[in-house]
Amino acid sequence: MAQTVELPRLGGPGSGIGRLWRVVVLNDDHNTFDHVAESLARVIPSVSLADGYRLAHRIHNSGCAIVWSGPREDAEEYWTGLDGAGLTMAPLEAS
Repeated sequence: MAQTVELPRLGGPGSGIGRLWRVVVLNDDHNTFDHVAESLARVIPSVSLADGYRLAHRIHNSGCAIVWSGPREDAEEYWTGLDGAGLTMAPLEAS
């Protein structure tokens, strides 16, 4: 007779476990391209200064840009760092 094994649930509904979380920066009138690019490169390890400038232009031209996506814990860390640098942030969102 086969036995059914129920695996434990890692998170409840709405916990976001296993989903990607997006860090979104919004365009504003008080941050310079240099500050945005440098902040992105300083806070997000995978973003070079050149990437930061490309993202700053996207933010400026589109009104916002997803600057990073991945696990919630990392997303919260990067969101907090960018917010602390004075960038205008959208709320964290799960994809």
